[in-house]
Amino acid sequence: TISVTMEDMITFGHAVARACHNTMVVIDMPFMSYQVSVEQAVMNAGRLMKEGRANAVKLEGGAAVCPQIKAITDAGIPVMAHLGLTRVQGKTEAGAQKLIEDALAIQEAGAFAVVLECIPAKLADMITKKLDIPTIGIGAGAGCDGQILVYQDMLGLFSEYTPKFVKHFAELGGAMKEAFQAYDREVKAGSYPAPEHTFKIDDDVLEKLY
Repeated sequence: TISVTMEDMITFGHAVARACHNTMVVIDMPFMSYQVSVEQAVMNAGRLMKEGRANAVKLEGGAAVCPQIKAITDAGIPVMAHLGLTRVQGKTEAGAQKLIEDALAIQEAGAFAVVLECIPAKLADMITKKLDIPTIGIGAGAGCDGQILVYQDMLGLFSEYTPKFVKHFAELGGAMKEAFQAYDREVKAGSYPAPEHTFKIDDDVLEKLY
């Protein structure tokens, strides 16, 4: 998301990292936090590791960001790459070839894994077989080495827009909305909190206070 800042990612990433004891935490590098220069990329990746307590950083782009990937990994920071982005790519021969070349370049630059997003399943499967590093798919078919699904999408928390690759494993959005509305009604009606939701004090104590 374009408006997200380094400070945002450090704050949120740090919060996640504090709660994770045996899980790898990968923090995304925000828009324009690595595109300006290699030096900027290394500095901001270092901030995410030190201040955000990331185990690795992730950045978007292909061959164009390979200098940044190499410099960051040379500095001892693991990098996960990200290809495909927000629209389906690789449907034409030229587009598919570009994605393959980008994936190979990313691997050569030192990335330890690559996310493939919104890429035709057969192409993602081909890229996975060509690479030695793991591929993580989101809207890229079952041929990838691993899968990502945003939990808000997984649980059906959003109803306005559902990407083609999303499966709702539960429909919690409606249930949450009903719960919020019920809470609102009961508070306004004065039925919540009820006596069973409150703490008691002896009447003789109250009398002394008066």
